[in-house]
Amino acid sequence: MPYSDASFPVQPQQNDQPFEALFRYAAMGIVLVNKAGVILRTNLFANQLFGYPEYQLEGQMMEVLIPVSLRHKHQQQRQHYAEHPQVRPMGVGLDLKAQHKDGSLFSVEISLSFFVQDNEPYFIAFVNDTTLQKEAETAVIQQKNEIEKLNQNLEKEVVNRTKALVETLERLETSKKALEQALEREKELGELKSRFVSMASHEFRTPLTSILSAANLVEKYVAELDQDKRERHLRRIKTAVSNLTDILEEFLSVGKLEEGKIEPRLLEFDLTTLIAEVQLDLQAILRPRQQFICKHTGPELCCTDPSLLRKIIINLVSNACKFSPEGSLIQLQTCVSKAQLTLQVSDTGIGISDEDQKYLFDRFFRGSNVTNVQGTGLGLHIVARYAQLLNGSVRIDSQLGKGTTVTIIFKTK
Repeated sequence: MPYSDASFPVQPQQNDQPFEALFRYAAMGIVLVNKAGVILRTNLFANQLFGYPEYQLEGQMMEVLIPVSLRHKHQQQRQHYAEHPQVRPMGVGLDLKAQHKDGSLFSVEISLSFFVQDNEPYFIAFVNDTTLQKEAETAVIQQKNEIEKLNQNLEKEVVNRTKALVETLERLETSKKALEQALEREKELGELKSRFVSMASHEFRTPLTSILSAANLVEKYVAELDQDKRERHLRRIKTAVSNLTDILEEFLSVGKLEEGKIEPRLLEFDLTTLIAEVQLDLQAILRPRQQFICKHTGPELCCTDPSLLRKIIINLVSNACKFSPEGSLIQLQTCVSKAQLTLQVSDTGIGISDEDQKYLFDRFFRGSNVTNVQGTGLGLHIVARYAQLLNGSVRIDSQLGKGTTVTIIFKTK
């Protein structure tokens, strides 16, 4: 029978809206099950993938999605995984099959993750239909093999061939390289997707678990004397939701940048007013006794995209706060001249090694000394892309244990 609200929070709470939107409209199937293998939730993509109406899968054993011939073996594997859970990224080289409601089978990639709530484990399966990808890879490999075979035959006869045959060989070689590049791009895309799923499952698990545990504690504190405890846990929920919102905003920003949907809107505005607003907004994220000081020189008016500039400043200052100790100083300096706008954010935090600085603008890259700090590894990638849109260049000066200075110079004319 379908599970009830008492067994798992089916309906999203108001504070869960960012996560609920990501879960419901994700462009891959997501299936949530309990330790017994009962399906608790599925998103819209999973329902469409397996051919079930919304909510019909909930309450059924997850083996209903497995080919009949493999269900007994899968049940044993599921029980073993429940006893020894671990995050398994997308793919891992397995050719897996799933069963549609109409009984037909199709190729899938499965990534597994888990989290613990109230001492009970829950398991998440990320499902991706790879039917078209498998067909495309097979076609590319077949074409590549055919071209290599043709090349071998042509090389034996090249001495007796005319100029036309040599030109044909060159065209075939060009085609071969193009196919190899297409296959390499497909491989890179698969690796990027695997990194995204692994990172997303990790980054969302921490605030989500915090929200659920805090919400349960709030329910327990019903007496008037427990008001302070309720408020403390409500603040935890708000902080976790804010973290989820920031992560979701970074994902959406990267998606829009990759699709070319962000175009700068250049306006003349008062830079000092924008900085004052940002300084006020960022007070909430400062760690205890941290100071955030802003200094501006030159004319107050400048011409660029104020929205993108605001996001750049918030991203850089947030990083400075996150990776600097309590009681430290964070400085924002801006300078407007006739032909350019200079923006500089400095901190006295943990710094960045020379080796890590080579990869700072790569998607999902995180420094070797920040593994204990929550983050997606997208912040500086987004900053660099926004700066590029605004005709700006980014320079980073940093030393381990001494701090970091990020300087961006925008050409305004």
